[in-house]
Amino acid sequence: METFLFVLEIIGTVAFSVSGAMTAIKKNMDLFGVVILGLITAVGGGILRDLVLGITPPATFRDPVYSIVSVLCSLAIFLTAVRRALNHHHRLYDFTLFLMDSLGLGVFTVVGVRTAFLAGQGDNLFLLSFVGVITGVGGGVLRDVLAQQPPYIFVKHVYAVASLLGALACGLLWRVIPAVPAMAAGSLLVVTVRCLSAHYRWSLPHPHSAEETEKNGLT
Repeated sequence: METFLFVLEIIGTVAFSVSGAMTAIKKNMDLFGVVILGLITAVGGGILRDLVLGITPPATFRDPVYSIVSVLCSLAIFLTAVRRALNHHHRLYDFTLFLMDSLGLGVFTVVGVRTAFLAGQGDNLFLLSFVGVITGVGGGVLRDVLAQQPPYIFVKHVYAVASLLGALACGLLWRVIPAVPAMAAGSLLVVTVRCLSAHYRWSLPHPHSAEETEKNGLT
């Protein structure tokens, strides 16, 4: 179980740090900015999670391995060859960002649920789901705020909704099946919903789309 969890968290850390570093490069930040944005994206959700659960100091500061992995991944993305490949192949950039964001979201959503379970909140499905979502989307929100762009979760497809569905599934399944398959199922559901929403262009209603619908109805 511990090995599975460690591998899962490393995957999520790599995914989110790459996502943060790529956003920083797109914003033309320097090396320090790329590393910081990669780091914040990778560990920000976990810090918010631990603060909500009253876990101090947050796990990020007690075990530096995730921060180190995040920094190394950000430095790798900053390499000239990698930057050129991403800058000259926009489809590759978009696909990589989407894939990393989806993987990180799926992993950290269920890691958040597990942390809440271990904190003695297994009977509180609302808190489990909230902590799962915060862990999944928190780093991305901090990334977008620092990059001075609208947070991804409020404008792109069903990002936060996918995290919520995965957290609910993990929390419910945890009560009837072992932890590992419950986490795997929750994480897989998040990634699946993200992929389907991108493929079919699912999106929650926007004010402009509602205005257009109303206008077309009146005419």
